[in-house]
Amino acid sequence: MMSSKALIDSAVFNSTTAGRKGIADKLFAHWFSRLVYAQIWEDPQSDLQALQLRPGANILTISSGGCNALAYLSAEPAAVHAVDLNAAHLAMLNMKQQAIKHLPDYDAVLAYLGNADQTDNLKRYKRHIRQHLSDDASNFWESRSLTGKPRYHYFTDQAYQHGLLGQFIGIAHVFVRMMGGDMRKMLEARNLQEQTSLFERYVAPAFDTALFKLIARQPLALYSLGIPPSQFEALKNDARDGLHNLFKERMRHLACDFPLDQNCFAQQAFGRRYDTGKQAALPMYLQQTHFPALRRNIDRLHAHHTTLTDFLSTQPRASMDAYLFLDAQDWMDQQQITALWEEVTRTAAPGAKVVFRTGGSESPLEHKLPAGLLTAWQTDPAHNKALYATDRSAIYGGMHLYQKI
Repeated sequence: MMSSKALIDSAVFNSTTAGRKGIADKLFAHWFSRLVYAQIWEDPQSDLQALQLRPGANILTISSGGCNALAYLSAEPAAVHAVDLNAAHLAMLNMKQQAIKHLPDYDAVLAYLGNADQTDNLKRYKRHIRQHLSDDASNFWESRSLTGKPRYHYFTDQAYQHGLLGQFIGIAHVFVRMMGGDMRKMLEARNLQEQTSLFERYVAPAFDTALFKLIARQPLALYSLGIPPSQFEALKNDARDGLHNLFKERMRHLACDFPLDQNCFAQQAFGRRYDTGKQAALPMYLQQTHFPALRRNIDRLHAHHTTLTDFLSTQPRASMDAYLFLDAQDWMDQQQITALWEEVTRTAAPGAKVVFRTGGSESPLEHKLPAGLLTAWQTDPAHNKALYATDRSAIYGGMHLYQKI
């Protein structure tokens, strides 16, 4: 089995790796080989709206922080296969999976995975979860972090503030305060109008400072968001008025276009925690209405430490109904994306659907896939824009749905 570093290297280093970009690729691969996402930043409600799954579907998704793979269990699938290059993400998925399966009830799950900051979570871990973790996950959680404590202590210390993205959000809060703003002020809003007013007063001005304009032009500054050099180039292509304005408008979408008490992504961005007192403010997999289905279907979730293409090469023809690729294709060159879609086309059942995000607004398929391969699939750009507008995480430039003809 390949290590996380080897898998990430194979994904990042491709035909476009040369010169200055080659150095940037190597830095990103090293940076990305640790825990990046403690929670995922693609909206599973938008995914399920796009897919319109029937019970019994076979689903392939990238794991990342695991929230979405778990949420898809609410659709009564036959199987959810969660693939990731990064073993730390699969360890996070396994922790969440075993907590849902083995903790006594919903309240215990919410305390452990929702609040993720209670000292009683040590007892929950040791009594109900530890013995059920996979060997790889156990090695990750039992090993010591930089604090000197085993990593399972994250769940007594705001688990979602850990990982590179969680730390990045903390730094963003400090930066905005240095610039005279305050991201936490957003949580005082009582309606969409107040959200807009508070954003314009306390958050937006930081994006227009000379310091932020400089930072926004540095690819290295965005590594903790999981943005590789190739995706950074796509962002620049969309940033007609400067990267600082592109980032400001995406933050505005997150802050102003959805009620904060119905947006778990905004809760993490502005509050650095989930609001466990409001069900609609929780990620889908932690909402009580979905808990019975998740617990009933929890053993239908299967984790795989490999690449998407290698996983699909082991699957029978016409066996998969849904594919969720997050933004992985932004990392790929033409050879890699063609190899992936050859396997997608081979394994796709009639009517199968693929959903993915892009850093820029445009899908890469039309200019990277051979024309003959793309003829097996159809997409509707207008519908894709409508889907993008529903994604509450708001950090991407596009959401795309393709269906097997």
